[in-house]
Amino acid sequence: MTTTVPRFEELIAPSHWRTVDFISDLHLQASEPATVAAFRHYLQATPADALFILGDLFEVWVGDDAIDEPGSFEAEGCTALFAAAQRLPLYFMHGNRDFLAGPAFLQRTGMTGLADPTVLVFAGQRIVLSHGDLLCLDDVDYQRFRVQARSSAWQQAFLAQSLATRRAQARGIRQESENKKQSGAVYADLDGPATLAWLQAAQAGNLVHGHTHRPAEHALAPGLTRVVLSDWDAAALPPRLETLRLSQAGLERIGLTPS
Repeated sequence: MTTTVPRFEELIAPSHWRTVDFISDLHLQASEPATVAAFRHYLQATPADALFILGDLFEVWVGDDAIDEPGSFEAEGCTALFAAAQRLPLYFMHGNRDFLAGPAFLQRTGMTGLADPTVLVFAGQRIVLSHGDLLCLDDVDYQRFRVQARSSAWQQAFLAQSLATRRAQARGIRQESENKKQSGAVYADLDGPATLAWLQAAQAGNLVHGHTHRPAEHALAPGLTRVVLSDWDAAALPPRLETLRLSQAGLERIGLTPS
């Protein structure tokens, strides 16, 4: 597949920001309490002036009405996020697992939604922020589903089902994904020429993204770099808990300690 260079939204950081954190792919779910606890601790402890969550914060988001289900995991997560949002600005970009997070989710968490992609202008640096899935062009089946699932018709039909039905479907999708992972299937990575075209069009030096769970830095051309965020798993050996911190000195990976 080929893709045209998208329109880039732009966010200019306030002059008082000194450090900014980027995270993605936490895949929060009730069955992984150690990761949930680590994230709650991080929200309370990060010294950053702002936090950017670049997709797949939740393992799955079946609709904003899940927040209103008494005692739901979604409601508890929104409460923790809202408390953090009183201390520092939180920005949220949809991923491929939580693209159904809507206006009620943002309102209940106090977060600001971000378009994918967005250019962050910080201390003279221009950085493209994206979840990353849009650039995985070799995954043709997924790209077709992505177009379908982002349509208002598909989303209206899905959300018209009962919450219980949607939760059951989500469990099935998660199981299919886990089966594919256990089979050793190779997942598509970001397309190099398309990524380079994004950076050149945005006049940016770095693309920061998640999605692939392959944390690394890839030099695409002189002065142009793709920086991949880590996923989170506090129960892994060793634990995968990491934020990417931006300051005037540049980008630095910060390993976190499980709470």
